[in-house]
Amino acid sequence: MTLTAPPRLLLVHAHPDDESLWTGGTIARYAARGVQVVVVTCTLGEEGEVIPESLRGLAADQADQLGGYRVGELRSACAALHVTDHRFLGGIGRWRDSGMLWEKPGLAGALPDAHPRAFAIGSAEEQVDALEAVLREVKPQVVVTYAADGGYGHPDHVRAHEVTVAAAAKVPDVQRVFYAVPSRDALEKGLAGLAEVEDMPFQLPEPHELASVADETITTVIDVSEHLPAKISALRAHGTQVKVWLDRWDNGEGVAAYALSNGVAQPIVPTEHYVLASGDPAGCEADLFGGLGVSGTEPVGDR
Repeated sequence: MTLTAPPRLLLVHAHPDDESLWTGGTIARYAARGVQVVVVTCTLGEEGEVIPESLRGLAADQADQLGGYRVGELRSACAALHVTDHRFLGGIGRWRDSGMLWEKPGLAGALPDAHPRAFAIGSAEEQVDALEAVLREVKPQVVVTYAADGGYGHPDHVRAHEVTVAAAAKVPDVQRVFYAVPSRDALEKGLAGLAEVEDMPFQLPEPHELASVADETITTVIDVSEHLPAKISALRAHGTQVKVWLDRWDNGEGVAAYALSNGVAQPIVPTEHYVLASGDPAGCEADLFGGLGVSGTEPVGDR
């Protein structure tokens, strides 16, 4: 199969910071290769827990200004990843972060009293229509979102999956849909490396406490090692939600980890992982566009 249009990649994420946490290296890699990368975010992340004490007054149970603040964080992260086309599904502020509760380590569930505008309980038909309109405008060959469980059960991630799958099925230009997933092997290897480092400021989890999938189910492994500096810069941009720690780090070499508000370490690894959900699998083992005729295009130089 040969592509007759420039390569276009569209990613659908639930909240500001998900684009960097789940797919930051992939975004930076393809942007550096001349691919048109479009990021769609479904909410403003209004219900997030705030890490810096000086900013906790922004939280939903106080001034309820976190969503607007996170818009600025997202813009900075997109700049670090060289994304020039970012959109909020339905327009900025249309749907609100649904929030979540931890049911057990690594598994989230829905809040019993979500906001009336919460994304997870909003009109799925309206959400699908909004994303379909974007897909028809952008005409991406490749679309990325979460697996059916949302990766770890967050209701907004689950809804993002449902909306993306439904919308992509209506748009013939979409040739592949991928689910971003955490690799169990990469996670265990990364945690083992963190365990050998002294003075790490985060709590080390047991591997089973973090969501992951068996590597036999993974169809596509993207090497993002050259783009870890961009990913780390993007993670740092989300300062209300993410703390980043580096040890002996030099332009992509060394040990790196991040933690969310729970202070639990998660390794920053040199690969990102995907499951092909629909489309021709030929050639996709190491490239989201592999076999479609462009192979992700060649690097266009430092950015």
